[in-house]
Amino acid sequence: MDNAMDNESNRLDRTLDAVGPRLKRLRQRREITLTDLAARTGISASTLSRLEAGLRRPTLEQLLPLARVYGATLDELVDAPPTGDPRINLRPVTLKGGMVALPLTRRPGGIQAYKFIVPAGRDDQVPEPRTHEGHDWVYVLNGTLRLVLGEHDLRLEPGEAAEFDTRTPHWFGATSAGPVEYLSLIGKQGERAHLRAAPTAEASPAAAAATPED
Repeated sequence: MDNAMDNESNRLDRTLDAVGPRLKRLRQRREITLTDLAARTGISASTLSRLEAGLRRPTLEQLLPLARVYGATLDELVDAPPTGDPRINLRPVTLKGGMVALPLTRRPGGIQAYKFIVPAGRDDQVPEPRTHEGHDWVYVLNGTLRLVLGEHDLRLEPGEAAEFDTRTPHWFGATSAGPVEYLSLIGKQGERAHLRAAPTAEASPAAAAATPED
């Protein structure tokens, strides 16, 4: 009995120790600052920082508002064991500027897939590029996606894709022609999507149109 209780306690400790890095990855992927997250959850920025660094164990009262902001379940935040149900909880998350993100994967780590819906914008909108660790691959489903990437200001049409290192300043937006829907695969530094064909010589060195592998 004692061994079983010790094993369960050790498993719980490992699970809680992994929550901090997972919370940090979620925040960075959504490009939310600690200050913004503190305002949206009522948890102080210093406490959030300690949670992400693993210096403090999360409580249920802290996990609930974080789950609401990230559009995740508590199971997803703590990486609970799978239940055998293959269905993905497609819970939309509203981001800054009215952009909606729909998570398409639920496994921790590795490449994460999202569908983004961006409302119609203004052609004279001034972008606010950001950077973060990782690698991004985007594929336009509908509408025209404006992608500002470093010195490039690109317009991607349905069927076009771009792949880039997210340490390059980047910004996504729609045009006045209407909303845009696109898929995004976000991975860690160095992870790249598999492409059927290499970019042509005329393609931009920063972002290249490509066809996704079947």
